[in-house]
Amino acid sequence: MDKRFFNLYSHDFARVAVGSPRCRVADPAFNVQETLKLARQAAQQGAVLAAFPELGLSAYSCDDLFHQRALLEAVLDGLAQIVEASRELPLAIVVGAPLRVNHVLFNCAVVVAGGRILGVVPKSYLPNYGEFYESRQFSAADNAAVDRITLLGQEVNFGPEQIFELENVPLFRFHVEICEDVWVPVPPSSFAALAGATVLVNLSASNVVVGKSGYRHQLVSQQSARCLAAYLYTSAGLGESTTDMSWDGQSLIYEKGDLLAQSERFLQDSHLILADVDLERLSLDRMHTTTFAQSVRRHADEVASFRHTRFALELPLDRDLPLQRTIERFPYVPADGKRRDERCTEVYNIQVQALLQRLQSSGHQKVVIGISGGLDSTHALLVCAKAMDRLGLPRSNILAYTMPGFATSERTLQQARQLMEVVGCTAHEIDIRPSCIQMLKDLGHPYAEGKEEYDVTFENVQAGERTSHLFRLANHHHAIVIGTGDLSELALGWCTYGVGDHMSHYNVNASVPKTLISHLVRWVADTHQIGDTGSDVLIKVLETEISPELVPGKTGTGKEEGKPAQVTEDFIGPYELQDFNLYYTLRYGFTPAKVAYLAYCAWHDRNAGPWPEGGSPARNEYGLAAIKKNLGIFLWRFFKTSQFKRSCVPNGPKVGNGGSLSPRGDWRAPSDSEATVWMAQLSRIPDQ
Repeated sequence: MDKRFFNLYSHDFARVAVGSPRCRVADPAFNVQETLKLARQAAQQGAVLAAFPELGLSAYSCDDLFHQRALLEAVLDGLAQIVEASRELPLAIVVGAPLRVNHVLFNCAVVVAGGRILGVVPKSYLPNYGEFYESRQFSAADNAAVDRITLLGQEVNFGPEQIFELENVPLFRFHVEICEDVWVPVPPSSFAALAGATVLVNLSASNVVVGKSGYRHQLVSQQSARCLAAYLYTSAGLGESTTDMSWDGQSLIYEKGDLLAQSERFLQDSHLILADVDLERLSLDRMHTTTFAQSVRRHADEVASFRHTRFALELPLDRDLPLQRTIERFPYVPADGKRRDERCTEVYNIQVQALLQRLQSSGHQKVVIGISGGLDSTHALLVCAKAMDRLGLPRSNILAYTMPGFATSERTLQQARQLMEVVGCTAHEIDIRPSCIQMLKDLGHPYAEGKEEYDVTFENVQAGERTSHLFRLANHHHAIVIGTGDLSELALGWCTYGVGDHMSHYNVNASVPKTLISHLVRWVADTHQIGDTGSDVLIKVLETEISPELVPGKTGTGKEEGKPAQVTEDFIGPYELQDFNLYYTLRYGFTPAKVAYLAYCAWHDRNAGPWPEGGSPARNEYGLAAIKKNLGIFLWRFFKTSQFKRSCVPNGPKVGNGGSLSPRGDWRAPSDSEATVWMAQLSRIPDQ
């Protein structure tokens, strides 16, 4: 077994740390020891970068003490200790220090690794308003007369336009700015991101006042999102002078707008937070967002001004290093109840608004929809009902048809009937078996002669008859056919092409995956949007095993009563795993190895990680062998066998940033592609 598979660095993650050491004002010896204590903790936990607060070696609140030679020399002595200690620590350390350069004092960040000073970054913007008087003691970076300095006997780069690159983690490139630099309209880190920095570091002191904590979150979140980067924010805490200010030691780590870690505020001791940054996610998003490259071109002069310093670290690759990051099992469905309700409300409204517009623009006031008693058609019917309500039209304008065939169960038939009744649509029932038998006779199929041959022709005759009826009914009633097939089925090719459930006039479920549809239906039930009786019916639908119901069960097979002969997930794998695979393949283009690694992190322990309310009561777990097997099913069907069905899908609204498979939207691919490279990578994933 390749143990590196279970090491986060093998999948383009990097562990980073932000520390807030307890400090003493004008006591560098104490501050250095507290800083090194946290740096050692970060190294022990596998981090490659640890960032500490602004002016942390001296303390931020020294005021005019910064002009005392004794303090400045003590800071240099402390910095020398950090440089020496870094020889034994396999991570980069970024500390804040006041440094005198050519008779001018600068507020600096010093980057240290492997016994070397990699560079010194002076603060670009000095606040001199409110409680801040930094211009009294310091000069801004623009005032520097040199771009190289000698510090502790080492000649190093000096200036704000620097990027530090970790050689053995090629995507790990970080930039450092200091406190106020991120509060200005165009922070230096914006240009650093365009120059290639994927990790942005801010050494801050930042005193606390009412409301400031929330604003820091907004500021850091937006900068990380706008720059498609990770952003590490430090802040001074206990020990700074409280003559006129107070300090909360707030530390934050964001990645592209998502909060990965935050410290507790107002702690009484030194503290450290860590997070695992997904560097590949950032890189692929920059590649996908073509306007990022346009911005690089627009700011070519600023980008060209950056100097790049490369260094290497001894990474902890010789051991399993589990990911310390929450990977949601259902990437399309937020685990948090409040966010999930918000997501369901928004998705539902997007679908309803899209259908409403299509009806208005086409001049139709009626829709035709097939109701199977299963999940997808149930949700599509709910969307139709809400659209009619908003248009001020009666729900009787929904012409709903349930069409039992050779394998339709009594359970789903009853659910279809009950659902149409509680919704208040115009309900019809058409037995398609006679027309199917006629077609099978025309084809010379053995079933028409009384033989039990349930091949793909037998199945698709039923699917085709249903769709043919719906289209002709739409012609007859001057209506449009509403599609019910979902994103998951389209990804796996689990739909009958052309004259089957693949086709409609408008498909409201086109970009909604199966796992999200189940939560949308549950949300409608929980909020009693169609009454208590309707909620009861919806719960029954949710509890029904997913099946195409195209092949009748055989007596004496040992199948329990009521269980369908065909169980969809027996053929294509569990939807909860396949939706996971779809999200990370479609949204990010991750390799099979990384998708499998993320799935393992999310699913191998049933008790780990968030689980949305209403999820499987069994709380499933999947080992690596099951993950690999089902990922193989997904990759083969997605890349090799199903694209021709996606190349001509009906119109339908995109609902989320997880992507759609419409050739007019997120996904354009050749119908005759090979899956060779994906399957080859799959084979290199360990089985256990």
